[in-house]
Amino acid sequence: MLPEEFVKRIHTQNYIDAESLLKALSEPSPVSIRVNPAKWKKKPAISEHVPWFENGFYLRNRPSYTLDPLFHSGCYYPQEASGMFLEQMIKQSCETTGNLRILDLCAAPGGKSTLLSEIIGPDNLLVSNDAIRSRSVILAETLTKWGSGNILVTQNDPAVFAKLSGYFDVIFVDAPCSGEGMFRSDIAIKEWSVGNTVHCAERQKRILMDIWPALKENGLLVYSTCTFNPGENEENIKWLIGKKEAKCLRIDTSAFEGITEIDFEGIFGYGFYPGKVNGEGFFISAIRKTSTQETLKIKSQRRSDLLLALNDITIANNWTNFSKDRLFRWGDEIFAVPCPMDEYLYLYGNLKIVKAGTKVFTVKNKSYLPSHELALSTGLNKDAFPIKELDLASALKYMKRDTLTIKDIVKGWNIVKYKGVNIGFINNLGNRINNYFPVEWRIRMDLPESGEENIIEWKP
Repeated sequence: MLPEEFVKRIHTQNYIDAESLLKALSEPSPVSIRVNPAKWKKKPAISEHVPWFENGFYLRNRPSYTLDPLFHSGCYYPQEASGMFLEQMIKQSCETTGNLRILDLCAAPGGKSTLLSEIIGPDNLLVSNDAIRSRSVILAETLTKWGSGNILVTQNDPAVFAKLSGYFDVIFVDAPCSGEGMFRSDIAIKEWSVGNTVHCAERQKRILMDIWPALKENGLLVYSTCTFNPGENEENIKWLIGKKEAKCLRIDTSAFEGITEIDFEGIFGYGFYPGKVNGEGFFISAIRKTSTQETLKIKSQRRSDLLLALNDITIANNWTNFSKDRLFRWGDEIFAVPCPMDEYLYLYGNLKIVKAGTKVFTVKNKSYLPSHELALSTGLNKDAFPIKELDLASALKYMKRDTLTIKDIVKGWNIVKYKGVNIGFINNLGNRINNYFPVEWRIRMDLPESGEENIIEWKP
């Protein structure tokens, strides 16, 4: 049963066909995924294309992601289809080339960050943030699997970003909300109340004001929620523009059926209503900052203790395609960061960084231990390690961290693959094989005797 106060309110709202929406909310949620084109060129065999995103697909049934090595290695990500419209908002509102700096403020679990990372390409920087520690760890895992080298994961309250005056070209705020767009879930219904919608609206205003100084002059703020409540959506955008010098942008949705343009006293937002679109409820709007904004100046910082030793450089050159000026040594670990070193050190001094680009390897005594991040990274030199292809049963055993028996493998470090995609490292010591799949990511469920029927079937 949906909350009575919610049902009453949507019958009074402009732009909403209440009966159509209520009927759709009583039906199962659509299943959709985004394919990672940097790793996987195939399409789901039984699927329909998400109209507003080239690599988005609706699936007929929900597969077992846990039992699919392609999911664990970042070939695709299960993401709600309405949220994929973020690509259109970005591409229609700003250039995605040049020295672009983007903040995804409320990023966990990471689906939209993987999308933003893909849009901006390898030469730009995405700071992907979540204020809650446990969520930031999940966020880092998602982005590590995706394999992009252009991301820093941080864990900071929105107010912290005010110190980065005029640093970001784009700030995306997928704001915590009352969750009405997710009312196909009983959890979302139980957590809803009129009081919570008011609380969410006030918290959203605080977030917007906190991060506003970090946005460049003429920068783009993209704001979204998964609720239908005007007080958390268009009314909040109207409030922000009343407080700050900014203008709301109009987006061309003519190529896509079902998206509802909301015009609230000159404020444009875009509503995704179940019953009209094949997706969950979603609201999104774009705002251009028109006020002047002082931009921070990053000073040169020389840190000789971060420089790689000659042996480190040789290994890094053999194993990766990362630029030499992005590599540094932190203790016994070597990282490839997604921005110049001076810039990284400035961010490190002002933000709590959870994931610093890509961890490449660890130096232990006189040995070099490649990181699992490197195995999944698009920055890996594909010819750096011997390769062993595994079948599904063996790949799942590897991801469960079971003991492996693999014939005909070279002694030393090997990359194991599934369907031609890297899934991680093993080290063949001769008398045994060490499994280097991360302990914290291991599959904990019992494995079925045959799992092919549980996972996505693909076609070229």
